[in-house]
Amino acid sequence: MNTLNTNRLQIIEIIKALPEDDLSELINFVDYLRYRSIAKQSLNPSGNFLLSVAKLGTSMEQNISEQDEEILTSEIDPIYGWSLHSGK
Repeated sequence: MNTLNTNRLQIIEIIKALPEDDLSELINFVDYLRYRSIAKQSLNPSGNFLLSVAKLGTSMEQNISEQDEEILTSEIDPIYGWSLHSGK
């Protein structure tokens, strides 16, 4: 018998031993595991989560990390700080 079938049989035996009051909690947990599995697959079909979220390599900008202070300095108002409304 393979490991998958052994695991399934163990799960069935554990479920049979649970009190009726705990079954609703088990259902919620199993439903959450199924949701998490589906969410992982839909978020990351390519296999690399960080690359898919950050979209690294898709920007046409070059060396933006070297310009971060210059960019922030031009966007921050010296009196009001970083805000959409500078009072102007």
